[in-house]
Amino acid sequence: MKILMCGDVVGRTGREAVLHYIPLLRDLWALDVVVVNGENAAHGFGITQQISEEFYEVGVDVITTGNHILDQKEILKTLNQNKRLLRPINYPKSTPGHGVVSFEVQGKRVTVINAMARLFMDPLDDPFSGLDQLLASHRLGKTDQAILVDFHGEGTSEKMAMGHFLDGRVSAVVGTHTHVPTADTHILDNGTAYQTDLGMVGDYNSVVGMEKQAPIDRFTKKYSSERLAPATGPATLCGMYLETDDKTGKSIKARPVRLGGCLQPTDVIE
Repeated sequence: MKILMCGDVVGRTGREAVLHYIPLLRDLWALDVVVVNGENAAHGFGITQQISEEFYEVGVDVITTGNHILDQKEILKTLNQNKRLLRPINYPKSTPGHGVVSFEVQGKRVTVINAMARLFMDPLDDPFSGLDQLLASHRLGKTDQAILVDFHGEGTSEKMAMGHFLDGRVSAVVGTHTHVPTADTHILDNGTAYQTDLGMVGDYNSVVGMEKQAPIDRFTKKYSSERLAPATGPATLCGMYLETDDKTGKSIKARPVRLGGCLQPTDVIE
């Protein structure tokens, strides 16, 4: 299968990049599955039902999230019904929504899992044991032809540890949250595609997607008269393209993706 996984969508300019690029890439690369992290899509904080529907309409199959999933309170009303919008599996059990979804693509079963790290993040249940338990019923190459994990977190060591912990049991482990793409896209020893952070879909002429002055003030003066607001320049769509073997579910190709905006673009996928 041919799969695209994209990092955190930030604000209007990030949403516009998703709406522009995803239909083009689905056609150009003959994509089977598209996963996008949408937790910063609504003015930088959370996501709405309307935004999720707009993403589905242009070809996004699953939307993952992270620590900002509950920022837009209206989403609480629809999280249980919106099966393709995920929140981390290690949130409290009473939290609305779910952290995993399975669906079929041309007769092949695909599972997408969303989990959140704990290092420098909110105190949550152990994501390692949570994923271990979940994968007892999702076996790569047997019950599922592809298993994709979005591990949302700050610490690079924790993300790397998760990649190796799941190596060979899932098709891909990708990190999100830092909004900066890492240069370590590769396939691990046992066939799992990995990247520490996909980066963001947003304006990189910014401070992690936000207009510059308010964050600068917070670092230099410990206060700011301005609220954090998404930058509005042209967005770069960042993510990872991977191909999996239909029999084993393991990855046979993994490439970084950077399109548009001010970052150096990657080559067109062959």
